[in-house]
Amino acid sequence: MNEQIPLANEIIRKDRKMSDGRTIRYYDTQGQNRTATDQRPQEDQPGIGELRLDSLVNEWVAIAPHRQGRVFLPPKELCPLCPTVGELLTEIPDSDYEVVVFDNRTPSLRAPDEGWELPNRTGPLTPNAPAAGKCEVVCYTSEHGNSFADLSEHQVRTVLEAWIDRTRELSKIDFIEQIFPFENRGEEVGVTLSHPHGQIYAYSFLPSRVEKMLSAARTYKEETGRVLFDDLLAREIKDEIRIIAQNDHWVAYTPYAARYPFEIHVTPRNPVADFTELSPEVADAFAPVALEVLKRLDGVFGIPMAYIGAWHQAPVRHGRDLLRLHWQITSVRRAPGKLKYLAGSESAMGAFIMDMRPEQSAQQLRDVVL
Repeated sequence: MNEQIPLANEIIRKDRKMSDGRTIRYYDTQGQNRTATDQRPQEDQPGIGELRLDSLVNEWVAIAPHRQGRVFLPPKELCPLCPTVGELLTEIPDSDYEVVVFDNRTPSLRAPDEGWELPNRTGPLTPNAPAAGKCEVVCYTSEHGNSFADLSEHQVRTVLEAWIDRTRELSKIDFIEQIFPFENRGEEVGVTLSHPHGQIYAYSFLPSRVEKMLSAARTYKEETGRVLFDDLLAREIKDEIRIIAQNDHWVAYTPYAARYPFEIHVTPRNPVADFTELSPEVADAFAPVALEVLKRLDGVFGIPMAYIGAWHQAPVRHGRDLLRLHWQITSVRRAPGKLKYLAGSESAMGAFIMDMRPEQSAQQLRDVVL
C-alpha cells in the first residue's frame, strides 16, 4: 500500500502498511517521499473486547483487558511515537514526519466481524456484544519535547486537516455512530505517553453525554423552534464577559455554567455539525485562536496546564441539525500545587460544584500577557 490522497491546503496524505497490518497515514506539505517500511517483527493484533450494558444508567461500557499491558510513560529514548532512528524502531517507520495518524496498537474498540449489530437495550438481559469501533492515534509533531501549544500555525492547520479527513472517512463505516477526537495532556489527567499526540475514538454507539446533549437540544427545538447551541453561543457573544479569544471566524469562551476551574469552549462563529462542514476559510482561521487559548491557559500559573481537549461534533447519522462542532478544553488545575479532584458529588452523582465563578477564570485567562 502506498496510496496518495490530496487534501485541502496542499496537504497530501500517504498511506502505508505497518508490520502487523495496521495502517499509518502521513499528512505532508513538503512533497516528502514515504517509502520506509516497518522493520519490526510481525505481531498478532489483540482480539476485540466486549460491550456490556450498565443497566442502572442504560450506558454501554467497553471491557478491554488487553490494554493492561500497554506502554506507560517511557523515557524519550524509548518513545514509540518518535520517528524511527537507528535501532529505535517505533510506530512511525520513517525518520521524520509532520503529522501522522495510525490505528492504535491496543485499541479499546476495533472493527467487528461482518454483520455486527448493537443489541437492543433491555435491562439486565441485554446480551454482550463485541466492542465495535475504531481507535486511532494522532501525532501532532515529531518533536518529542513540544506540545500542541508549541506548534506553528502551519502545523496546527495540518493537524486540523487530519481531523477533517479522519472524520470524513470514518463516517463512511456502517457501524460507526460517533467520532470523537481528543487529547489528554499531563499525567494529572492520565496521559501514558508524553509525546504530543491525541486520539480519535469512533464509537459504534452514542456515548451517554451525546445522548443527553441530543435530548436537551431536541426538547429545546420542539419548544422554541431554535437550535440550543446556537442560542448559547449568541448569549456568550452578547455577554462578552466570558470571551477569552476571537477572530472573524472563531470565538473562545468560558461557558456560563463551567464545571472545571478552567474550562474553555472554542467554536466557529457560524456553527457547523462536524469537521467536514468547515469551509477552507474557517479552517485556515482556527490556528491563531487555538494557539492563543492554549498559551493563555499555560500562562495563568506560569506552568504547563494539564487538560483534556475534547472535540464534540454531531453524530454520524442522528441529530445533525441539533448538535454543533466545538472544542471543549477542561483543566483540573485550580492553583499551583492544587487540583480539583472529582470527589463524591462529581464522581458518584455527576453533580459538579464549582469553587470559582466562570467569569473569574475567564478574567484570569484574559489577563495573561502573551
